[in-house]
Amino acid sequence: MDIDERIAALDAERIDHRFKALPPDAEGLTVGELAAQRRSLFDGGFGTPLLVLSEEALAHNLAALEEYTDKYGLVFAPHGKTSMAPQLFARQLAHGAWGITLAVPHQVRVARAFGVPRIFLANELVDAAALRWIGAELDADPDFQLITYVDSLRGVELMDAALRAAGVQRQLDVVVELGAGQGARTGVRTDREAEAVAAAVSAAGTLRLVGVAGYEGEVPAADPERVRAYLRRLVALAETLDRAGRFADATEIVVSAGGSAWFDAVAEVFAEVPELSRPALRLLRSGAYVTHDDDHYRRITPFNRVPDDGDLQPAFRLWAQVVSRPAPDQAFLNAGKRDAPYDLGLPTPRTVRSARDGAVRTAPDGLEVVKLSDQHAWLRVPPEDGLEVGDWVALGVSHPCTTFDKWVLIPVARADGTVTSYVRTFF
Repeated sequence: MDIDERIAALDAERIDHRFKALPPDAEGLTVGELAAQRRSLFDGGFGTPLLVLSEEALAHNLAALEEYTDKYGLVFAPHGKTSMAPQLFARQLAHGAWGITLAVPHQVRVARAFGVPRIFLANELVDAAALRWIGAELDADPDFQLITYVDSLRGVELMDAALRAAGVQRQLDVVVELGAGQGARTGVRTDREAEAVAAAVSAAGTLRLVGVAGYEGEVPAADPERVRAYLRRLVALAETLDRAGRFADATEIVVSAGGSAWFDAVAEVFAEVPELSRPALRLLRSGAYVTHDDDHYRRITPFNRVPDDGDLQPAFRLWAQVVSRPAPDQAFLNAGKRDAPYDLGLPTPRTVRSARDGAVRTAPDGLEVVKLSDQHAWLRVPPEDGLEVGDWVALGVSHPCTTFDKWVLIPVARADGTVTSYVRTFF
């Protein structure tokens, strides 16, 4: 089966207690049958709290990065760890993505179960069990391509030993990861270390060096000048290794970077990649764009700096219900840390829907989430506001990655509240 057939099979899953907030009277229906009913979020039997994806915002964001990467000649492998939703992987691939970036072997297994043909594993891989499994996948499918990081001689040794012990026939493609500076995350710290790792890869018959990679989001005290300087170091490292003949077995040379805060800098610097001995694959890996958000990424998106290049729209709304208003300036919603992210900012009230007549109004100034408990949001309320017990409040959220992982099945709805499909996550 191809990826579309495997995605379509998700519609056969039965609705039951595993999927919070879905209508109790949908028990036993398949996901496809429930989607076909086109229920309304507000009178279709859904409970609260309820995380919802905007159909219109998703479509907008998918198109925005497709257009952006096409404009700047970048190959796109969006980071799938953001959503861990194969349905969104398929849509990203349909919008021209080269493949999907992932962070750990479990995520690779999910992607392969749904037929993703190219995977960029943006992490070091030294787990022998994972290497055996990946080696078996490579040997079983000559069309499957996986590229992973390496940043140490010991890492090369462990990878080579595991692949040899497993009798893997195909070489595993690797890129040398360049750290973003002292005190940053993973990656070699100096060009000398990078050259030593590249030499070790060349000496290991189980591995093939195909490029360099890094993450500019880890640059200490990041600003445009420091980020561009780091990215130019990355490009220069690719040149150095190429001159040393380290990519002799590669068909193309990967130069990869790119989170969601500095992809404009990546586009600018990667346009400067010189002619190498092999065609350059300028690979961008941004992931949070697919849903964007209402706070963190809204503030740091490169489209704020280059608005002529496009924009992104927040695709998440977390609907919660007022369950208590014990004081004039205080109310409590039935959504908390189990439902909403809080690592990069608290949720933000956006709209209020009256329980009395369904009237929807913009959340007033001063209506604010000030704290989250496990199952409650603490609201500060303007004392004169008419917020009542039973009203629904739509919350904007901050940080897509820690939103998706709290929800297993997420309704996708149109602006009028009609639910058209459901997105299944695998964390």
